[in-house]
Amino acid sequence: MSEAILLVGGKGTRLRPLTVFTPKPLLRVAGVPFLTHQLARAAKAGVTRIVLATSYLAELFEQEYGDGSGLGLELVYVTEKEPLGTGGAIRNAAEHLTSAPGDPVLVFNGDILSGLDIAALRDGHKASGADVSLHLTRVADPRAFGLVPTGPDGRVLAFLEKPETQEQIITDQINAGCYVFTRSVIDTIPAGREVSVERETFPGLLASGGYLRGVADDSYWLDLGTPAAFVKGSADLVRGLIDSPALPGPVGEALVLSGARVHEQAVLSGGTVVCEGAVVEAGAEVDGSVVLPGAVVARGARVHRSVVGRQASVGAGSAVREAVVGDGAEVGPYNELPAGVRIDCGVSLPAQAVRVSAPVMA
Repeated sequence: MSEAILLVGGKGTRLRPLTVFTPKPLLRVAGVPFLTHQLARAAKAGVTRIVLATSYLAELFEQEYGDGSGLGLELVYVTEKEPLGTGGAIRNAAEHLTSAPGDPVLVFNGDILSGLDIAALRDGHKASGADVSLHLTRVADPRAFGLVPTGPDGRVLAFLEKPETQEQIITDQINAGCYVFTRSVIDTIPAGREVSVERETFPGLLASGGYLRGVADDSYWLDLGTPAAFVKGSADLVRGLIDSPALPGPVGEALVLSGARVHEQAVLSGGTVVCEGAVVEAGAEVDGSVVLPGAVVARGARVHRSVVGRQASVGAGSAVREAVVGDGAEVGPYNELPAGVRIDCGVSLPAQAVRVSAPVMA
């Protein structure tokens, strides 16, 4: 398997305002665009040529990676003019593949952080003769996902909609968003219209007697579609809980990129990353967070499991917890943001009065 299709066309609406100016796969995760981690893992598994199926802010992908030679890859960019769904995007990108009909082709999503052994998935696919091999992951609560039960031999038995009752939960296995297709199978997906690979392509193949092979494992898996997951994925990479060939530094409690300035009296922990040009001043505490390029965390501020956007600032003495501060936004001194709040790009919050505790009377 030397070719792959990477689906990177989503708008990342669940991550706004982080994705207003940056497509989700290009957001910094552990110091580099998330897509860099995926490309590096694919290259390590022997993939040499990748077709990127783009849509939202499509031009930024080529600006970031060019022809891919910097990563030892050949990259081809295909932009959807109209939304085509997952199956339609795969079929559209396949026009640029060079693989023969019987060759395996890796297909994966641009928002999943996974520890899957890609080479093993490929090798098992070739040995089995399957039409499609699907990576499956086990989750504690599968109610938010479609279920994929398999037989003792790994053959997929059905694709079930999200369960509504406990009785409908017949497996904890869900589609993990990474596949190996035999190239000829991709060519059977209808061209030029919206197609869901999960709701149309896979069930259709199963109904027609196709061999779909499910591979369930317990490797790391995380959908980075929400701010909380985005922060967790970055912190887990920095701390070494999942490996990436693209991590730009040693694993540990914090990763400080070249050009960042962190005062010796600041405290970084929990897998925090401070990107180039960012500043963390004296007395600041940053835990399990992402501080993007050019951002400032001022003296005495506390940032916990949050994202501070590009050129954004958190004022002196402010507390930001499980929040998102959008690009260019300013949180004035002594603010205390409620958990889960998102500050839009460019918004300025005024300084708050300093709270002084009443003296304790003897």
